[in-house]
Order: sequence, then structure tokens, then C-alpha cells
Amino acid sequence: MRKVYLYLLNTMADWETGYISAELHSRRFFKKDAEEIIFKHAAVSKESIKTMGGLSVVPDCTIDEISADENTVLILPGADSWNEMKNEAILEKALKILEGGGTVCAICGATAALAKKGVLDKRPHTSNGKGFLEMFVPEYKGSEFFVDEAAVCHNNLITAGATGSLLWTKLILQKLNVFENAALDEWYNYFNTGKAEHFFALMQMVSR
Repeated sequence: MRKVYLYLLNTMADWETGYISAELHSRRFFKKDAEEIIFKHAAVSKESIKTMGGLSVVPDCTIDEISADENTVLILPGADSWNEMKNEAILEKALKILEGGGTVCAICGATAALAKKGVLDKRPHTSNGKGFLEMFVPEYKGSEFFVDEAAVCHNNLITAGATGSLLWTKLILQKLNVFENAALDEWYNYFNTGKAEHFFALMQMVSR
């Protein structure tokens, strides 16, 4: 059983996690023999947070309730509030998850938060364009491992820039192995191109 946690923090970029939240919550395109997934929203406390888009979201659990083992997947969204000290707890948890064989998925500002912790110093990764991490994270030492792509998966670390949420989601779903490979390709191609042929191919696959 995989446990997937989406970290909530004020000013989080809610659109960046829209694709992954929708698919993990609805399970509408999961393959029939997909491993069971528990999907929860986690935060510093159980008080509601306000997203950048103005949505109020109530967490399901706190950081203390997140396990740090190989079956844990932690999703870290972009936000303008990553520099707040209270977010140190989730960054420490992210380190423990990586050490325990679990997966950490970070996008946009969350990549800068991981860079400050040294997580990106020796792991292939991406962010909001080349030079972004050097600009905002003086401690960053991983420029030689930067990959100029929308999203990058290296072992149990999946990173993306602000415009890479679709590919980032595909890489996360691939890691979770909850879609048939062909269905995942059609899902990605449909949202990436808008061509109806991919939508109908996906519908045929999931209706079997």
C-alpha cells in the first residue's frame, strides 16, 4: 500500500498540483490491478490553509503522522511562503523519506526549499529555468546536476519547474504504477496536445 501526502502551505500554487490531485483522488483512469493508494493532505497543523488561488483547504493530517519509509510519496507544491520557519519540519521529513527509500516530488518554489537543504547538490533535478536556484539559494551547489527539462525523475526524486506540472504528474503516476503504460501516454498526450484522438483512445482503454 502506497501512502501519498500532498503538503499544504499558505500561498501554495494550487494549479501546479491540480493534475496529480485529481487523478489520485478520483482514480478514474487507474488500472484494474493498481496497488492501493492512500492520498492525504498534510500540513503543520489541521487548520485550513489558503491557496494562491484563494481556496481554503483543510488538511487530513499533520506532518508528524507522515511515515518515512519506502511506501511513502511526498508531494511538495510551489508557494511564496517556503521561507517561513514552520516549513522546516516538512523539509526534514522529506530528507527522512528519501533516506528511507520513499519518493519526494517537488515543483517550482519547493525545489528551492530542497536546494537550501542540500537535497539537490548531487542529484539530477530541474527547477524554474537555469539560474533560478543560483539566484534564490546562495547555498546551492548542484548546478552541474541541473537538467534543463520541464520535469525530471531520478530514482526517488521527481522535480519540475513552474510550467512543468503536466509532465511532473506523468512522472509521478509512472512512479506509482497506477496507470497502464499506454493509458498514461494517451492521458499525457491528450492534455499536452488537446487532440481528441488521445481522449477517445484513453476512454477505450479504461472501459475494457
